[in-house]
Amino acid sequence: MANKNRSSPSSATPKLMEASGFSLMNEDLLRNILSRLPAISFASAATVSKTWNAACCHILSRPKLSSAISLKPLPLVALQEVFDKVMSEPIRPHFAIASVGPGFEIKDVLQFMVEKVRSRTPIIVSSVKGILGRDALSHEFREVKWIDGNIDEVPVNTGIVLTVGFVPGLKVDVIPLLRQRKAPQGSMIDKFVLDIKSYTSSMSGCTSPQAIIMIGDGSVDQKPILEKLDYAMSMETIIVGDERGQFVYRSSDVSRNVGTNKKHSPDAVALVFARDRNKARGIGNIEFHFALSKGVSAIGPRLKAASVRVQDSYTVTWLTARREGQQEILDGQQMLEDIDNEMENNMDCVDLYIGVTRRRNCSVGSDKPKMMTTLALHGVEGGDSEYLYVDGVGIRTGDYFQFYHSDPKTALSSSRNVSSTLRKLKLDWDSKSSLSKSTIINAVDKKEAFGGFIFSCLGRGESFFGQLNVDSSPFLDNFPRVPVAGTFCGGEIGRGCTSLTANGDEGGSARCHLHVYSTVYLVMSYTPPEH
Repeated sequence: MANKNRSSPSSATPKLMEASGFSLMNEDLLRNILSRLPAISFASAATVSKTWNAACCHILSRPKLSSAISLKPLPLVALQEVFDKVMSEPIRPHFAIASVGPGFEIKDVLQFMVEKVRSRTPIIVSSVKGILGRDALSHEFREVKWIDGNIDEVPVNTGIVLTVGFVPGLKVDVIPLLRQRKAPQGSMIDKFVLDIKSYTSSMSGCTSPQAIIMIGDGSVDQKPILEKLDYAMSMETIIVGDERGQFVYRSSDVSRNVGTNKKHSPDAVALVFARDRNKARGIGNIEFHFALSKGVSAIGPRLKAASVRVQDSYTVTWLTARREGQQEILDGQQMLEDIDNEMENNMDCVDLYIGVTRRRNCSVGSDKPKMMTTLALHGVEGGDSEYLYVDGVGIRTGDYFQFYHSDPKTALSSSRNVSSTLRKLKLDWDSKSSLSKSTIINAVDKKEAFGGFIFSCLGRGESFFGQLNVDSSPFLDNFPRVPVAGTFCGGEIGRGCTSLTANGDEGGSARCHLHVYSTVYLVMSYTPPEH
């Protein structure tokens, strides 16, 4: 006869169960198991108990970027594929950026992301000219562009790159430039800049963020916006992005979202990274590093605008010019003939621009105006016996300018210089780690890159260089296992420290933050706390 005092499995007390199974695992084994969970299961596991929460916090004590691309022909399938990939490991999304091909409905992508990630996660979704990143399934790195409805002979509705980031020690949010129909653009730009400064101040105690990823509306001139940001932000603030995009977004601050501001439309949107003044103990420091590969070369003499007219459409400027130190007025035909002669009749093989050196007083709100010298690049539309025609506005009589042309040799050399500079940056991190520690360096104790973004001109790529992956190689060669995502743009935003800028002769002392035929690199690094 069985012992009546023996407990059956079904009658085991909760206390007995608590003393068995998971609770008997040592800390390392628990962390090992939790670290293998996908993000959503990991988030649930963190709520089981204090022990599990502590283990989860230890696993995510360092920043993390997760990114993937998909070229599946059905948008929903591609979106689900990249989402599953970026969320296949533990991560708590502090921000999300999705860049998609023309076959996607960006509002549908935003709605999908809103439903899938945390309710207050800032999100930007933009329609782009091409994407760079690692395939969600094959892990192969791809650079792909959409031209005339095709992407490497793949259907038009193909292509998405999704990136989510976990950045402990930083606060991140989306801040839009919302334009009111009757309000002057200048006052709206001022509000945009002041909103960024106010948000940053409330999070970090200072008014300049560490970095901004910015997407501009393709129908809006972004030059005055960048000029005011440059005026208002410290030299350490890095700004990168796409000048001419189409986007939707969600901010963690509901009042900033377009759905609650139906009288407004966004001219630009900024993903702002600010230091967290309430950063928890044991969290290291995240830094941002900027590099720029240029792809244009100056040609011809320096000219001075003699007369300037703006078309009623406000999109094209007509101008005549004088050579520096001369009185003869040159029309558009004369200027273009001179450039064609210098290029040995090869002008039709390149894209032509003028770089206008602009000296303007700039201010934001009630701040004291300051003289700013900037280089503004304008595409050349053509010329005749009366005028030279260039896109954009803002040129004044008396402004100096010079012609620039797209140049693959300059771009390739500049790209190699960026690669060399990033290599030196890595070596500098290693040497500083060695000098600061008396013992052997542990891999988890040294400063290292954990993610990056690339914004490259649509005109670059294989067709420009005659070889694959030139634009991504500076990053991939130096940080082969670090996640990186990128887009091909119709204009590249790049404002950062010149120490990582290759071929810095464009514009001399004038500051240029809207580029053409360039590739902009943003590298994110992490330094662990000192023990």
